[in-house]
Amino acid sequence: VQLVESGGGMVQPGGSLRLSCAASGFTFSSFDMSWVRQAPGKGPEWVSAINTGGDITYYVDSVKGRFTISRDNAKNTLYLQMNSLKPEDTALYYCKAVYTTTSLNYWGQGTQVTVSS
Repeated sequence: VQLVESGGGMVQPGGSLRLSCAASGFTFSSFDMSWVRQAPGKGPEWVSAINTGGDITYYVDSVKGRFTISRDNAKNTLYLQMNSLKPEDTALYYCKAVYTTTSLNYWGQGTQVTVSS
């Protein structure tokens, strides 16, 4: 099982990034997916989630209207489009797969997002 995040980097406030999470080794389309972030010195914060079919999404209030989660089950890939980035979005971003019926879950290794002028 692998979840490999990519797309992180350094961007100025107001900029955009698109994170990707490539999944392999499990039935991606059967798992709900989430993005979780952890800022330096802080605990993990759930950011967004999407159901197996991709038609139901959830966001933490602080990113609503700025971030968009999506998935392509044919490509086994999860995305997070992040616009109007703020310094407080700086964190290590992880993707997480959850098989809701059993709570089985998998995590990626994370991709760093730094928002700074």
